[in-house]
Amino acid sequence: MNPRPAVRSLLAIAGASTALSILVACGGGSSDTDESSAASTSSEALSHVHGLGVDPADGRAYVATHNGLYTVAKGQKPKLVGDRKDDFMGFTVTGENTFIASGHGAPGSGRPANVGLIETKDSGRTWSSRSLSGEADFHSLDSAKGTVYGYEGGRVRVSSDLKNWDDRATLEALDLAVSPTGDTLLATTAEGVVTSTDGGRTFRKGTGNVQAFVSWPAEKSLFGIDTSGKLSSSADGGKTWTELTTVPGGQPQALTAVNADHVLAATTTGVYESRDGGKTFTELAPLAS
Repeated sequence: MNPRPAVRSLLAIAGASTALSILVACGGGSSDTDESSAASTSSEALSHVHGLGVDPADGRAYVATHNGLYTVAKGQKPKLVGDRKDDFMGFTVTGENTFIASGHGAPGSGRPANVGLIETKDSGRTWSSRSLSGEADFHSLDSAKGTVYGYEGGRVRVSSDLKNWDDRATLEALDLAVSPTGDTLLATTAEGVVTSTDGGRTFRKGTGNVQAFVSWPAEKSLFGIDTSGKLSSSADGGKTWTELTTVPGGQPQALTAVNADHVLAATTTGVYESRDGGKTFTELAPLAS
């Protein structure tokens, strides 16, 4: 599959000459079987990061990639969680030991090319299909107050039970972020960060501040990273931005902020962590070149 049109537009604005690898999707299996798997201790190099998260149960960092879900920690090799080497596209942590994801079944796995929405309640060791198996491939997922917001097929889709979905606005976007209170939804577009105050049904015109990815852990602590890896913060829901630093490695692949101090970012060279609100970063794990 090809990257989203919005990615090419964002990069054109930034003056980049090649497509971001962050959204290159692959095909998968063809059946609707969701297999359980046991935890794995295998260590491999990371590549093609699509999502990041931290489990509030133990503070462990997770990296969703083109070839499975991994845990990372400073000074340690990445470890594959379970043995499911699917292409994890959309990914977010929704609670202790609980994550949701989407993407494509690994070749030969027997899982569908588009796995729909899947959920784990044991930190990624096993997954169950919740909805849209064989139909949907969410490239961005976020949640607040029990409601999940996803970007799939060029549209915003919303669910309160992980089974039934309400299709809302159609737009070319790269990433979504919902406010902690659940009353505001942001999307990153080639025209800048656009805002919805009606649950993604309509969006106001972009601010002109082009961000590739956004993450909103606290009401006055919104983070955005642009296509060159410059990290900024906003205290007013994305109306104005303050540049913090440039994350090592250039073009971003994913961003998540756990709180106002703890930020994770993946770029073309590695997964990086900040514990000082995005001012400085250290490498958690390198990415394969």
